[in-house]
Amino acid sequence: MSVSVIIPTLNAERELPELLQMLAAQTVQADEIIVVDSESSDRTADIAKKAGARVLSVRRGDFDHGKTRDWALRESSGDSIVFLTQDAIPADKYFLENMLNAISEDRIAVASGHQLPKEDASPIERLIREYNYPAVSCVWSEADVERRGIKAFFCSDACAVYNREIYLELGGFDYPLKTNEDMFFAAWAIRNGFRVAYTADARVYHSHNFTLKQQYHRNYIQGYEIERHRKMIGNASQEKEGIKLFRFVSSGLLRKGRILSFFRFGLDCCARLLGSRAGRKQALCEARVCIK
Repeated sequence: MSVSVIIPTLNAERELPELLQMLAAQTVQADEIIVVDSESSDRTADIAKKAGARVLSVRRGDFDHGKTRDWALRESSGDSIVFLTQDAIPADKYFLENMLNAISEDRIAVASGHQLPKEDASPIERLIREYNYPAVSCVWSEADVERRGIKAFFCSDACAVYNREIYLELGGFDYPLKTNEDMFFAAWAIRNGFRVAYTADARVYHSHNFTLKQQYHRNYIQGYEIERHRKMIGNASQEKEGIKLFRFVSSGLLRKGRILSFFRFGLDCCARLLGSRAGRKQALCEARVCIK
């Protein structure tokens, strides 16, 4: 089974060398590495080329989370396609091997890897990573949608592997998209009788310490796109899952005596909720205008 690794980049000269070094050290080597660069103003393209990666260029203003990744995948040749973000660093030399094992089971369209917190991750971010990326692998299908809710469509292109044949059969990523191309592909795959997986053994270091403003914007565009794709995901509630996350992280912070982090997380959740609701409201307003 051949494998292509695709890495979208923007001014990645600080992260990219370590990422490419870790890919070069894998027990299973990628048949090709494709860096999709959005007009970086630093040495990103030169670093990629020097490491033997193929560089595709896209105008920064033309980058689209669905369309650009779809284009890069169709430019690749692998039977399995691994997407990584520039700041997702494989944790060990077995990363690619474990990713390929995850996608090898029958009718699995896509599998996400295990995202570990980086050294600078806040106590809040560490608990969020623990909640979203548990230590146990799992596979799910249409039969699990009611039980898992919106988690049935969980997928993250920060670290994910796609079965090329199934991807092309399903038509690829939707676009234009501001975010969540991975989630909507997973939902489409499940609705068409395929399965989605999470593999705890394929690990990368990837985390963010977002400001409240960044968190609001992130959840605004997520809420916007989720509402636009409501027919696909059905009545699965984003807020219901948010309550579960709040309980898990809050209890963890209080157990560890992180009182200030507990109050900071409360503000973080408010930013998430307000952003998500504003994004959904915008999508609904646009839909009403289109109907008229």
